[in-house]
Amino acid sequence: MTDWQPSPRYPDPLVQAVDQSFARYKLNLAKVERLFTGCRWSEGPVWFGDLRCLLWSDIPNNRVLRWDEETATTTVFRKPSDFTNGNTRDRQGRLVSCEHGGRRVRRTEHDGTITTLAATFDGRRLNSPNDVVVKSDGSVWFTDPPFGILGYYEGYKAEPELPGNVYRVDGTTGEVTVVADDVNGPNGLAFSPDESKLYIVASRADPREILAYDVTGGGRTLTNRRTFIVAGPGTPDGFRVDVDGNLWCGWGMAKKASTACGSSTPTAPTSGASTCRSAARTSASAGPIATDCSWPRARPSTRSTSTPRACPAAERRARTRGRQCGG
Repeated sequence: MTDWQPSPRYPDPLVQAVDQSFARYKLNLAKVERLFTGCRWSEGPVWFGDLRCLLWSDIPNNRVLRWDEETATTTVFRKPSDFTNGNTRDRQGRLVSCEHGGRRVRRTEHDGTITTLAATFDGRRLNSPNDVVVKSDGSVWFTDPPFGILGYYEGYKAEPELPGNVYRVDGTTGEVTVVADDVNGPNGLAFSPDESKLYIVASRADPREILAYDVTGGGRTLTNRRTFIVAGPGTPDGFRVDVDGNLWCGWGMAKKASTACGSSTPTAPTSGASTCRSAARTSASAGPIATDCSWPRARPSTRSTSTPRACPAAERRARTRGRQCGG
């Protein structure tokens, strides 16, 4: 991407809808923009519409960065970040983050204090929480593979004390329970619009897969595991689901660098794309994409804060449900 240049015109020729079912999400007056460069490994973008800024993790540099929409400047939001990976917002607009270094999930309160939501299970430390999503009932769901403790590049080397599980933190009691123990390398996760399904990336399956589960037991458990998307040579990581049920997926480590999009209907094709400020495509072999975004409250704004917002152009195109960027 070092020789990448933005398109000098609209519509951006790199924004393509390979499947016409996605044509309605293409905005001809939006194009791919590079907001920042210089990170070692960017993850977990989350948009704060009330502050008009984007937060994301630069894991190896042990920092969270902040891009301001009004000034187009990038500054350090948190350093050290305990090797933060995935981020999202809860229904009160608070930042919820997965930390490799602390091996925990924490929430940044409105006053700036930080609350630990989960650090252990059954008396043993978590591995390295990777990605997180908050359900409408306030429960926090997160994946916990060992990736962040395998070496010193994105955390601190340590022996896993637990299998790579998917967990749920009860929004009322704070109880931590295992909701899935059968995902090979659990990574990105997101709910369907009605929260009746949970999608999870199996990042150590070969080829990678996106799994689907039914959310049952009053929204507390998962059943009916099945393969939803087989990625082939692609590498789905973080993703989000829009109000129409489409999956907008980070797909950036394949041989053809791209981001991917797949519809939530089982018969729909999957495809790849690119992630920047606008929902756009950079690969001729892939479909339209949206960045996975969402962010904490701090100061008054003229914009509504009732629901998390996706990245500006992505919101206009796909009305992406807020997260929490992850990855």
